[in-house]
Amino acid sequence: MIQEAHNAYNSGNFEKAFELYSKLPDNPDALTSLGFMYQNAQGCDKDEAKALELYTKGAEAKQPYALFNLGVLYMNGLGGVQHDQFKAHELFLEAAIKEVPQAMYEVALMFERGLGCIQNYSEAAFWYEEAAKRGHLEAFNNLGVLYKEGHGVVQNEAKAFICFSRAAEGELAQGLYNLGQLYDQGFGCEQDHDKALDYCRKAAYKGHEKAKAIIKGLQEDGKIVF
Repeated sequence: MIQEAHNAYNSGNFEKAFELYSKLPDNPDALTSLGFMYQNAQGCDKDEAKALELYTKGAEAKQPYALFNLGVLYMNGLGGVQHDQFKAHELFLEAAIKEVPQAMYEVALMFERGLGCIQNYSEAAFWYEEAAKRGHLEAFNNLGVLYKEGHGVVQNEAKAFICFSRAAEGELAQGLYNLGQLYDQGFGCEQDHDKALDYCRKAAYKGHEKAKAIIKGLQEDGKIVF
């Protein structure tokens, strides 16, 4: 029945999925999916308190996405819990160990910034890399920043270039901007102002504020037309 419920959800039949998940009160995957539906008003009314209850039950069974989603509630103070970065970090780390890519990214971000934990750039680099291995674009970008600045890893221009390139290939605005900066500086690559401008323009089109300001300034100075 769980697979039938998943199929219904993935096909957009939320009412049927909700009904099927509700018939599996002892299944951690069903509890987690049902919690997500309550959180996002899919096939039911929005009820963050119910989502909290279901995620908590799923987390007790160590369901990876229940751990992650419960962490999100604590990080944002939703569902009736107080904002608690320490609890969020603990839950994200558990989910990261269970290979949830977004949890890997979130726990890395917290290690980098010292949120809910002692700041640790090495741990941040480790978890960014794990998330990046699973295709997480923001993780590629942030890992590139660590390599560019030499935080938690040995400074490596070539690796920074590779990381930003992967983020840019995924059309991530910050990745496009950062890759453009490398081309502008000749950092990890041959300096190429035309490529730098091209990536900056792409980042601007994606809504990157710094890139938009640069492009606007160049236009006002008459150095570029578009």
